Amino acid sequence: MAQPKKPPRRTAERILEVTLELFNRFGEPNVSTTLISAEMNISPGNLYYHYPAKDQLINGLFDRYERGLAEVLEGADGVENVEDAWLLMHVLFELIWKYRFLYRDLNDLLSKNRRLETHFQEVLARKGRAMRALLDGLSRSGAAQLTGEAAAPMATAMVVVLTYWLSYEYVRDPRHALEPENAAAALGRGAYHALALLLPHLDEGSREHLQGLAAAYV
Repeated sequence: MAQPKKPPRRTAERILEVTLELFNRFGEPNVSTTLISAEMNISPGNLYYHYPAKDQLINGLFDRYERGLAEVLEGADGVENVEDAWLLMHVLFELIWKYRFLYRDLNDLLSKNRRLETHFQEVLARKGRAMRALLDGLSRSGAAQLTGEAAAPMATAMVVVLTYWLSYEYVRDPRHALEPENAAAALGRGAYHALALLLPHLDEGSREHLQGLAAAYV
């Protein structure tokens, strides 16, 4: 029996998917709406009907990123050991990689887009709360020994690594760092260096386990 055909994806959704691919590949400043419509083989007028301005494409992708981030960060409340923390960091970096144009061109985007400027401040605050929850979970389980005084700046430092790690990778190797075949290694290094801030505070077993998890990347 023939399977029913799947309904075609809505044009607006397809435009966002193609835009994300192009932004990630070439950087947002280098992608025009004309290039997007040509890549999709649709008229500029059709693109304009769905997204009258380039900022609306950026905002639409950022909305998707924000929803994904909220789901991922919920997992911070369940962290009890370094393996939980390692998994959470990996999932976070995978989401950041999926929307890497935001981080690659962050300062430029914030200077041009007022909505992103205000919403990204909330993104930083959410990441900070999640990192604090991660640290609290490790402390409660006994995997880490952290005072409240030490936890707050450490959570901030972890957010800085999360936010600027891809920029560091790009500066370190501009020609290859953001190529898809290098993603796994770059994300693994980022996850390790965010959690490596904890090394002096982990118990011996947790410290060895973290170093073992990271051995393939560092």
